[in-house]
Amino acid sequence: MAKASGPRPKPRPKEGKLSVYLYIPNIIGYVRVLMNSVAFAICFSNKRAFSVLYFVSFVCDAIDGWCARKFNQVSTFGAVLDMVTDRVSTACLLVVLSQVYRPGLVFLSLLALDISSHWLQMYSTFLTGKTSHKDVKDSTNWLFKAYYGNRMFMAYCCVSCEVLYIILFLIAKSQSSLVDVLLGTLQQVSLLSVLVALSLFGWAAKQLVNVIQMKAAADVCVLYDIKKKQKQ
Repeated sequence: MAKASGPRPKPRPKEGKLSVYLYIPNIIGYVRVLMNSVAFAICFSNKRAFSVLYFVSFVCDAIDGWCARKFNQVSTFGAVLDMVTDRVSTACLLVVLSQVYRPGLVFLSLLALDISSHWLQMYSTFLTGKTSHKDVKDSTNWLFKAYYGNRMFMAYCCVSCEVLYIILFLIAKSQSSLVDVLLGTLQQVSLLSVLVALSLFGWAAKQLVNVIQMKAAADVCVLYDIKKKQKQ
């Protein structure tokens, strides 16, 4: 029997390194880095401009994820660029807050928790062979699963953190007392006090998730070592 003749499908062109670097979501990532660089360069001279640039950069974090899915341009480099930009941006803001509030150690401790929690989670992801650090289906903690399993809840917690930090920066005075500023703001009957209260709840939930995440990721690393020794 003769084989059916017809035009052969053209093979997909191979992607080079440059094409991946120029993915739309990755370009958005570069713009985020630029905006954050400018924002922190002017943070003490123009608080409002800093806040706008910082928040727009934060919003772009959601846009680049949408673009990656929309245009089928998901990449490991893009995921790493996204996470590094997020962590560095938040870390820089926490360092700034530690300089204008007392006790500054509060913000430095939050910085350490944020970085160590996410770094351990990423490392444990590679150890278990998962493709995403957000894959926590096997977790037994309901809050941890709810955070990564519900986009709306996760977005609320993340936005709450950034909004709270930006507000604290905007209303801060030199060497302000963190407790006094928070209590003074919450005691007022205003839109700002409502926004701070809502942000505090989401912020607290995210810090709790960070603690749970760090413990869960550390357990994965320990179990990996135990299994590795058992095979020897």
